[in-house]
Amino acid sequence: MGRIVAIDYGKKRVGIAATDELQMIANGVTTVEAAKVIDFLKDYCSREPVERFVIGEPKQMNNTESEAVDFIKPFLKKLSKAFPDMPVERMDERFTSKMAFQTMIDSGIKKKQRQNKDLVDQISATIILQSYLESKNI
Repeated sequence: MGRIVAIDYGKKRVGIAATDELQMIANGVTTVEAAKVIDFLKDYCSREPVERFVIGEPKQMNNTESEAVDFIKPFLKKLSKAFPDMPVERMDERFTSKMAFQTMIDSGIKKKQRQNKDLVDQISATIILQSYLESKNI
């Protein structure tokens, strides 16, 4: 069984999270510059068995696509070209940034560290992945 990798794609930064090989626990991996994410994923997949990607799907409150879809669609095309046989699933990412920030507060992370947007993106990817895992265990 391979890992599941979650991607919280943003214009500047991309949060990455992955499961353990038993697909039980979601862990933050890193944050990568958006321009370098495909290269990072190629390297990661060469070192770790990956079964599928889960990409955050930005939606508005009325369940329609948000404006962020405009820069995620080109990324999805690049991803499918770089990994043509890799299954890709989408997962609603509404509120993940707010949840990530609250998680940082609840964890006792100092205010200065909470301003680290890389950490917020990584935690957001972890939340997306954990939500995905929970939806599959129903």
